[in-house]
Amino acid sequence: MRTVEEHLAACLAAVSPLAPVETALLDAVDCVLAEDVVATSSLPAFDGSAMDGYALRAADVADASPEAPVSLPVVADLPAGVREVAPLAAGAAARIMTGAPVPPGASAVVAVEDTDGGVATVLVHRAVRDGQHVRRAGEDVRPGATLVPSGTRLTVRHVALLAAAGRERVKVLPKPRVAVLSTGSELVEPGRPAGFGQVVDANSTMLTAAALDAGARAVRVGIVDDDPQRLLRVLEGQLGQADLVITSGGVSAGAYDVVKEVLTRMGTVEFTRVAMQPGMPQGLGRITSSTGGSVPIFTLPGNPVSAYVSFEVFVRPALRKVMGESQLHRPTVVATATQGWASPPGKRQFTRAVVTSDDDGRPRVRPAGGPGSHLVAGMAGANALAVTGEDTTAVEPGDVVRCILLERGRP
Repeated sequence: MRTVEEHLAACLAAVSPLAPVETALLDAVDCVLAEDVVATSSLPAFDGSAMDGYALRAADVADASPEAPVSLPVVADLPAGVREVAPLAAGAAARIMTGAPVPPGASAVVAVEDTDGGVATVLVHRAVRDGQHVRRAGEDVRPGATLVPSGTRLTVRHVALLAAAGRERVKVLPKPRVAVLSTGSELVEPGRPAGFGQVVDANSTMLTAAALDAGARAVRVGIVDDDPQRLLRVLEGQLGQADLVITSGGVSAGAYDVVKEVLTRMGTVEFTRVAMQPGMPQGLGRITSSTGGSVPIFTLPGNPVSAYVSFEVFVRPALRKVMGESQLHRPTVVATATQGWASPPGKRQFTRAVVTSDDDGRPRVRPAGGPGSHLVAGMAGANALAVTGEDTTAVEPGDVVRCILLERGRP
């Protein structure tokens, strides 16, 4: 039986980042940058006005006050977007709008609120210092500066900077396309009535949502019954489209589990047991089509909680590696147990749990729902997985437990 660390290492070794692609800036949001983006020009590109007002020489209004305003002739009108700006002589002012270029010779801008708003002449009621209300060229970014380094996951803020610097396209590591399917003749689609002995398939929807939450482009293929030929056709069809495949069900020791039968013919898939609860039966490897296409495949247990925990512990870190993320795992917190629960000897337990804070802000944890790996309601109420080690047989109130936080969002 593998340890959790051994199987996680195997999962990470089975995948690698996809080849970088050049894409439009909006399509690059939430992707990892595959190049250093370097500024080719200054930002701002010119000295511009930060206020609506009047460009002038600060020395000309050094004595201005409400009681003794200084009068200057207005020799130019400068709206935002003006393309030509004449130098400003001493003793003159230019009416200027926010964002317009400050004329050569002007050293400051006085806000319109500190003037009478004149058009031919202006009365300035307040002195200004050199540089006041002027956005200097290059004060934000200078040519040659690295705007965003390679390896950065692009957020809205990065996109704003890149667009301001004139970049239309960037090179990124693409989000992988993940195909998700459930196996089992007992499964029926959500929205259809389940007859006696049938089970509504939650796994393929859940795992597709989990892959989307991890940042991948996930597609729910749906249900495949226990027909080896049909499963083979479905998997062959995905090989030309998917970068990674996730299945659930058919990996234990059942007499009718066809996943092992099919996958042993398609590639190098290894089925193993991992010393964990839930999620002991696992499968991992690569599948290859008759035309030579090959992709990694993760085969997860069929019970919903087992499948979800397996995804969080093994598949999510692998997906983040494929996307070039530096932080593979969810954040954790150490919390004090408010009630106890049992833990199986020799296995690492991942208990669905609720983490809260006491009045002093200290984390507290309690189990959510019962221990059965089929209990989906308890999983829905959890916001963490409480992790107990292989040597732990019970958690007592007051024990300190490491918890994996499951709230939406990526570190």
